[in-house]
Amino acid sequence: MARLVLLCGLPGSGKTTAARALAAELGALRLCPDEWMSTLEVDLFDEPMRARIEALQWELAQELLQLGQSVVIEWGVWSRSERDTVRERARELGVPVELHYLDTPLDVLWERVRARNENGPPGTAIISYENLVDWSEHLFEPPTAEELSLFDPPTPRP
Repeated sequence: MARLVLLCGLPGSGKTTAARALAAELGALRLCPDEWMSTLEVDLFDEPMRARIEALQWELAQELLQLGQSVVIEWGVWSRSERDTVRERARELGVPVELHYLDTPLDVLWERVRARNENGPPGTAIISYENLVDWSEHLFEPPTAEELSLFDPPTPRP
């Protein structure tokens, strides 16, 4: 049965690593807006373009779920309202929804992002420590225990 898997976390939390592993394990399609934006040579800080790409990815994900294909989304799903919208729509499609929250301390996020800034391929977005602090304090809404209980548990893995 198809499943929707959401990866929730800030940059450097390990979303891409976890998403790749889950996609391989589930035979799922993985959707990552950063990769699409890099391929299109779009500035990763272009929020209107990111929103358009995520909307396209969501349309594709819904079609795939209806066809019985599992999907792993690594948008980060920073807000509760975004997670609610995606979960509720997937449930309308009759699809279980997992939320994997990657709760990573700020110092670890910064160490990973700093390394990515220094060693990433050309065109990699440079994220500052101030960006991480601002996002974590003003934009990111960590899921509560009550919210996490609204999602399905992961299917047993072989």
